[in-house]
Amino acid sequence: MYKNSKSEAFYKGLMGRRVAFCGIGRSHMPLIGQFQQAGAVVSARDRRGLEGLGENGRKLAEMGVALHLGEGYLQELTEDVIFRTPGMPFHLPELEAARARGQAVTSELEVFFQLCPCKAYAVTGSDGKTTTTTLIAEFLKAQGKTVHLGGNIGKPLLPQVGDIGPGDCAVAELSSFQLISMREAPDVAVVTNLSPNHLDVHKDMREYIDAKKNVFLHQNAFSRTVLNADNEITASFAPEVRGDAWLFSRKARPARGVWCDGEAIFVNGEEVLPVSEIKIPGWHNVENYMSAIAAVWGDVDPENIRQVARAFSGVEHRAEFVREVDGVKYYNDSIASSPTRTISGTLSLYPGKIVLICGGYDKHIPYAPLGPVICDKVKALVVMGDTGPKIEEAVRQAGNYQEGAPAILRAKTMEEAVALARQHARPGDVVSLSPASAAFDLYPNFEVRGRHFKELVGALVKG
Repeated sequence: MYKNSKSEAFYKGLMGRRVAFCGIGRSHMPLIGQFQQAGAVVSARDRRGLEGLGENGRKLAEMGVALHLGEGYLQELTEDVIFRTPGMPFHLPELEAARARGQAVTSELEVFFQLCPCKAYAVTGSDGKTTTTTLIAEFLKAQGKTVHLGGNIGKPLLPQVGDIGPGDCAVAELSSFQLISMREAPDVAVVTNLSPNHLDVHKDMREYIDAKKNVFLHQNAFSRTVLNADNEITASFAPEVRGDAWLFSRKARPARGVWCDGEAIFVNGEEVLPVSEIKIPGWHNVENYMSAIAAVWGDVDPENIRQVARAFSGVEHRAEFVREVDGVKYYNDSIASSPTRTISGTLSLYPGKIVLICGGYDKHIPYAPLGPVICDKVKALVVMGDTGPKIEEAVRQAGNYQEGAPAILRAKTMEEAVALARQHARPGDVVSLSPASAAFDLYPNFEVRGRHFKELVGALVKG
């Protein structure tokens, strides 16, 4: 039973249609079963072999889904509808050829926004997306709304769309990979900030920025767009906003939007939230609150906003306290997948110099800005992964670097990194994992990386 007519019509229209899911993972697995039940002729395609797919492969084989696996998995791509997983480049020749033949090439989130029957909020940016998205969801829950959270965070949203009612709220975190082909728009769009990121996949910075802009370019006069006035790139988007443009800033009071004077957050001149009431630390989190408040203002009462601020203790893997061992506090900031996130997050939080574990997958973004900040804020640096040498070079090339300050240590694994960090930490010190890099060299994602770090810290024996 569907709660909205759009979803009902969509699923009825699948009967007999040939649908290919390219990329077998979290967002596509539940859809494959749903589409099969709706009468679609479903196939699934993935570069990995059957063994590499693990349990997902076994489930699909049992369901009788046609599988196209291995290097040639995109050959003979003749289905009527093709779903592209977010990590698959939009401009792959096989997908371009399918579009030229008139086949529908889409994605889970594109279809979700087409069918979504309720007010939708979407958040993108280089840093702060997940915390901002979570805050918006928490504010709306505090207001008594039924909230459906998904996209780059939580569950895929399209499998839930039949259960969403017109009075509910949908909140989505969106990556540049998801946005590059997006031609649908949320009611409220937030861009937290932009800096070089994912240049291993995007052909250049221009393509990355243009992908992010799709979060608001297809809005209408009744929508709202929230932009960071203190970020040069996002501030430049304001003239292109088609609806109600809100800015947030810590530097200057915007004509319309949210401002922080260092003591409190104001909305259009009205004081809403003292900074001292925000439970999670760091000025970057104050900015996350500012953007989230701008998104929900008018939908959520100020007292409910303050209630969340006093209670919300943060999201896993964001400067998350793990434990204290022999007087040393360990923090997990595995979400920090870019230099800017490590700079604005971990390296801004602690009064003394820390022991930092850094490095991971190389997204071909610049590390030079990280070097001077590490020299100021870090006593011992443990580098690992593909970007380890780049981070070490950035530190050694920094104008404020002195030999041994910080000490630079090299690790091949997280086990080695944690052991080296413990050796160089003294009572009263902070050890933080804040990689400034993606996880894909050693881990499937930042969550797995963060949990491994926490397991290793949890296993440390007190001296």
